[in-house]
Amino acid sequence: MGFRLANVDGRAALVTGNDYVDLETISDGSLSSDPMAALQRPERLAALAARLGDASPTGSLDDATLLSPVPRPRNVFAIGLNYSDHAAESNMEPPSTPLVFTKFPSCICAPNSTIELRSDFVDYEVEMVVVIGPGGKDIAEADAWNHVAGLTVGQDVSDRRMQFAANPPHFGLAKSFDTYGPIGPVVVSVDEVGDPDDLAITCSVNGDVRQNASTSGLIFGVPTLINHLSHVTTLAAGDLIFTGTPAGVGGSTGNFLADGDLVESTIAGIGTITNRCIRVGDHA
Repeated sequence: MGFRLANVDGRAALVTGNDYVDLETISDGSLSSDPMAALQRPERLAALAARLGDASPTGSLDDATLLSPVPRPRNVFAIGLNYSDHAAESNMEPPSTPLVFTKFPSCICAPNSTIELRSDFVDYEVEMVVVIGPGGKDIAEADAWNHVAGLTVGQDVSDRRMQFAANPPHFGLAKSFDTYGPIGPVVVSVDEVGDPDDLAITCSVNGDVRQNASTSGLIFGVPTLINHLSHVTTLAAGDLIFTGTPAGVGGSTGNFLADGDLVESTIAGIGTITNRCIRVGDHA
């Protein structure tokens, strides 16, 4: 039995259907309302989720304010060119080892947050995001999934003007503007999503499907990424890994985001995040 963990207006909650149950309530106070603390106990979340059928819902998701299910990640890793078709459209060779950069944790925001545009060259990139549960160092690939609390949907929003303003490019800086990391709507345990190595992943802008692929297209899968990163740094509960985006990004076609655009990003078995774009100014 798995779980779906949400952040309802700052409080951790378990989701069942279209309802949610406050985590602190269903655990009789043994778990706090802090979503970051909950991610340290995925086995306890699963046990509590098995009791949801007998619990009274705290409320409906239709009336809830969903915030980032991982509100304060310590580290946010991201993997570049991790789909062959995206590497091809970028006129770059697929990497022989994971191409790792970081997003500032301050860019992480709610699943329905507004994306604040600061140039005419802001791009969308739907990605499956790994949420670390039990942390660790030098994690073997065979054990990697045991260190995953769950998966969520993410947008690695990227300002291409900033990214390519220097050589080599500013990967982290261009992808870390405030609001450039919406994730959600929930964290879903791996056993709830089906086959995590073959999930449909799509992104549409104003209803026009721009990206349509499967996580089976990842060059470096989740176990490889966790093994690679954990040899460098000790992973901790709530660390995020943006695993890469498939082909169809605006940079390859000139279809960049504009004021008023609606971006919808979906991964089968996990859910959809919806983000409205608003032009708020220009960066230097």
